[in-house]
Amino acid sequence: HQLIPDLLHNISAEQQIWKPKPDSWCLKEVICHLIDEEILDFRFRTRFILEQPNTTNPPIDPVAWIIENRYMEQDFEQKIKEFQMERTESLNWLKQLNEPNWELSFEHVKFGKMTSGYYLNNWLAHDYLHIRQIAKLKFDYLRTKSESDLDYAGIW
Repeated sequence: HQLIPDLLHNISAEQQIWKPKPDSWCLKEVICHLIDEEILDFRFRTRFILEQPNTTNPPIDPVAWIIENRYMEQDFEQKIKEFQMERTESLNWLKQLNEPNWELSFEHVKFGKMTSGYYLNNWLAHDYLHIRQIAKLKFDYLRTKSESDLDYAGIW
C-alpha cells in the first residue's frame, strides 16, 4: 500500500497542480480522488454488499467530488498521509474478514449483478489505472520541463 504514496513524494508545488491539458487531472486531484474512492466507493461498497446483500448501493458521483470536496484547495502532503491512513484501515478491515462470501451481490441498474468480489477486483484495477495515470503525469511533466529529448528512455 506504499506504492501510490511513494510515487507522490517529493513533488514540487508546481508539479502537484500541473495538467497536460486544461480538462485533464493533476496529481493533486488524483490523490484526492483516490481518498474519496477509498472511503466512499470501494471500501464502502464492498462492505455494504457483504453486510447487506441484495440491497442497492447508494449512488455516487466521483466527478462532482472534485468541486464538492474542493480538491484544488487541499494540502497535497496531508492528502498523501490521509490516503495511507485510509488504505491501512481498508487493509485491516479486509484482513479481519472471516471467510467472506465474495459472491454476495445486488442488481445494479446499469451494470447488472455486482458481487462483493467484483468490487474487490475493481478496487485493485482502479489502483492500477491511477498508478499508470500518476506515472504518465510525471513523465509528461518531465518531458515538458526537460531540455533533453527523452526518446532514448523509450516511447510511452
